[in-house]
Amino acid sequence: MSMLAPFRVVDLTDHRGNLAGMILAQLGAEVIAVEPPGGGPARFQGPFAGDIVDPERSLWHWSFNRGKRSVVWDLHGSAADRERFGTLVAGADILLDNEAPGAMAALGLGYEHLAAANPALIHVSITPYGQDGPKAQDQVSDLVLMAAGGYLALTGDEDRAPVRISLPQAWHHGAADAAGAALIALFERQHGEHGHGQFVDVSVQASVLQATQSMVLAAPFGAPLVVRIAGGLKLPPLDLRLVWRCADGHVTIAFLFGSSIGPFSQRLMQWVFDEGCGEAGLLDKDWINFAVQVDEGVETVQEFERMKACIARFLLTKTKAELLEVALQRRLLIAPITTVADVVASPQLAARDYWQPVEMAGGVDIAEPVLMAGNITKTSGTALAPLGPPPRLGADTEAVQAELAVPRRPALPATSARAVPVGTGLPLSGVKVLDFMWAMAGPATTRVMADYGATVVRVESEHKVEVARTIQPFVGGRSGVESSGLFINMNVGKLGLALDMGKPEAREVIFDLVRWADVLCESFSPRAMVGWGLDYETLRKVNPGLIMLSSCLMGQSGPLASFAGFGNLAAAISGFHHITGWPDRDPSGPFSAYTDYVAPRFSLAVVMAALEQKRRTGEGQHLDFSQAEACLHLLGPALLDYRLNGRVLGRHGNRDQRFAPHGAYRSAPRGADDDRWVALAVTSDEQWMALSSLLARPDLAGLDEGQRRDRQDELDELIGRWCAAGDEEERAASLQAAGVPAHPVATSPALCADPQLAHRGHFVTIDHAVHGPLTVEGTRFRFSRTAPTAYRAAPTLGQDTFTVLADLLGYDGDRIAELAAAELLE
Repeated sequence: MSMLAPFRVVDLTDHRGNLAGMILAQLGAEVIAVEPPGGGPARFQGPFAGDIVDPERSLWHWSFNRGKRSVVWDLHGSAADRERFGTLVAGADILLDNEAPGAMAALGLGYEHLAAANPALIHVSITPYGQDGPKAQDQVSDLVLMAAGGYLALTGDEDRAPVRISLPQAWHHGAADAAGAALIALFERQHGEHGHGQFVDVSVQASVLQATQSMVLAAPFGAPLVVRIAGGLKLPPLDLRLVWRCADGHVTIAFLFGSSIGPFSQRLMQWVFDEGCGEAGLLDKDWINFAVQVDEGVETVQEFERMKACIARFLLTKTKAELLEVALQRRLLIAPITTVADVVASPQLAARDYWQPVEMAGGVDIAEPVLMAGNITKTSGTALAPLGPPPRLGADTEAVQAELAVPRRPALPATSARAVPVGTGLPLSGVKVLDFMWAMAGPATTRVMADYGATVVRVESEHKVEVARTIQPFVGGRSGVESSGLFINMNVGKLGLALDMGKPEAREVIFDLVRWADVLCESFSPRAMVGWGLDYETLRKVNPGLIMLSSCLMGQSGPLASFAGFGNLAAAISGFHHITGWPDRDPSGPFSAYTDYVAPRFSLAVVMAALEQKRRTGEGQHLDFSQAEACLHLLGPALLDYRLNGRVLGRHGNRDQRFAPHGAYRSAPRGADDDRWVALAVTSDEQWMALSSLLARPDLAGLDEGQRRDRQDELDELIGRWCAAGDEEERAASLQAAGVPAHPVATSPALCADPQLAHRGHFVTIDHAVHGPLTVEGTRFRFSRTAPTAYRAAPTLGQDTFTVLADLLGYDGDRIAELAAAELLE
């Protein structure tokens, strides 16, 4: 039986939130999509198979609704259909919606009403800013939400407007969060004393904030603000370049410094010299402390630029394939920037049998199975079943209505099988997690589990400093292993154990922790855990019920299994870089490590589904999780567009394939700061009429969408002059008052003062052992009944070693002294 087989999900989302239901369907739940007459908006969002505009041929619909059943009910116009919907939800376990705040209640279908008939219901609502607060009713679009969530300000060329990814992404962040949040609430319900559900409030703005890689904390940490530059970022005084030209395209390289990344940079420079492209004096740099030496005046920015120039000349002599081949041999942080055509032809994905052939439902004249994005994880237990085809509109209406005659009950365990959670009363109280994660993608997964009550033991070593401890923003702008905003933010609520993993005696301590744990999460390369004797086959003998999540860029098998690195490499090799930037320039790529921001949402859902299966069966399993494979779902429509229409999605700047005008426009400077912008999107003729009035151009009010698209350059210039004459906050407020989606392009200071985030209590204060009170981010979604009320600061290196050994493992003083004498403890 698959992980979520007992559960029914009613999916009322549209094109913005469909991903949430698709994730739950992949994990085995029965998902029933309730659509309005004529079909939901996803069916009318292109591209379309064969470029034939038809609600059954939308590739957006195909990408995010596979494996669901489709019911057509008119909830707005039919009392009988609302009654049927209520009956369906009365037997459901989870309800997903992305209706505007108050819209469900206005139909008599709000959570309080539905929960009265089904107290076990978990109702998850995905909205732009949350259910309440000063911005809750604002008009939005993908671009506007990327601006409101701080991502947009970090991406693009310094001399142009901030730029978005050319395939809409913002709502996917919220929808993926919704899937994980639903399963946390489900876990609590299944273990709770009364089996009650609750309401889950997901804010897309808060979800998008994860894509700032904790740079949102620069202002409260007193750190320099990041300045975007094409293909990198500017962290004064250094311009860090991540995107480079090569002989046949572009690659991304993490040419950086510090204890974790410096050795990779040294190996890269050695190769440059081996090929005769180096210059005198550049090979013998201090790759660990170079950035510190620049601050101290020992090294110079000019030397850094000289190194970059050598690398740039060298790369032009190599192809993407050559660079990737040597990157694997020499362990370098290099990845090709691929197109969707390259992704479809990937030998790695073929070797892992990733693509799923889908036989299309009757009525769609496509004879051959269509290859679509595959499972979000591989499992050692019951394999995830391939998803079926996207449903034809209303194909299951009659069958579902017939099923309503026999009332279904939510899949609650017997009362005697439930246990009251021990400890804080949070949903994951009593869950024990052993965390070998590093950087961001892994720790972000276990951070959410810690937020909601799991006991998470973070294992580190001072001999190999965790890379996140070396990444800005730093407290006070000064680097240090206890000062990284990324580490502090991603590890709130965890216990810190420092252990010398290089010593054989460490294995016994790890084995004791494995016996203690329900879940082990690791994000090393596949060979690392085998080298330590900590592979799954070994650990399952120690703890047969262990759930082990192995998260890496490309998965545990295939020709790129040993390809190690960060999310910027996975984003490049998965196609995200190629579609971010301006059509007349090289790709800028998304800000930094894009898949690191998205992948944790998928891996959290996978772990929670595995915990539910363990509750029913007592069985553990190994989860082979590939960042790249999971995140390819966010490019689903573009991948299918290439397969079926031969079209390769490129870079469109901020232009949209449907809406116009659509962009970010510079506003009036404040002093020397002229990097201030307003993001706006006109998504209807009515909005355009309102905007033309603000522009004092009533003569343009009658332009339809096609005409506006034809005159985009002219309209951009007109809007640009209007925005430049005012403050971005004032201009955005005027646009919102007129009903036009808009938001200032928010940076760290603005986000930390954002009244909506303040209303939701997004930023919280923790008491750090070294720095005292610090501001960090709280949870990205709110639970109505079991929300976090307090947060513990991220651990300093080895801060909780004694607590873990004595209190969790039961070691006595003599045993701990023996470990200390053997120099295992750090």
